[in-house]
Amino acid sequence: MEYNIREARKEDMRDVLDLIRELAAYENHLDDVEVSVKDLEEEGFEHGNFKCFVAEVSGKIEGMALVYFRFSTWKGRTVHLEDLIVRESMRGTGLGGALYQSVVKYGHDNGVKRIEWVVSEGNKNAIEFYENTGAQIKESWKTVHMEEGGIQKNVNK
Repeated sequence: MEYNIREARKEDMRDVLDLIRELAAYENHLDDVEVSVKDLEEEGFEHGNFKCFVAEVSGKIEGMALVYFRFSTWKGRTVHLEDLIVRESMRGTGLGGALYQSVVKYGHDNGVKRIEWVVSEGNKNAIEFYENTGAQIKESWKTVHMEEGGIQKNVNK
């Protein structure tokens, strides 16, 4: 299969949002997706808050990886992989691995000492893939989220 991995453009954000929604639906969380095409365009291309890579097959966007820089008090500048999504019909074709390698290369090219992301404990295929590439699954660390309700509760104290 021939594919092209490239940096996303502003006009790709509708397809990127479609991929985000497809993944959310697959995980039974479609109602949790609040981001819009406008949000993606503004945050990614006007404010520079993230970089996105897309995978094209026959001119159609079939996958994406969205990353941004973070700062670790232990390591310095790091890259956070927010999402790597491949359309369900294209899974198992190597497209996800190609996107993953583009993220690793991006981190390397930017001199980071860590690339980090979260993976669902139920996603055994992804966990095995990541471990085979040298990534470490940090079992003793827990991801913590504070959603909008918690933010409001704490601000109003």
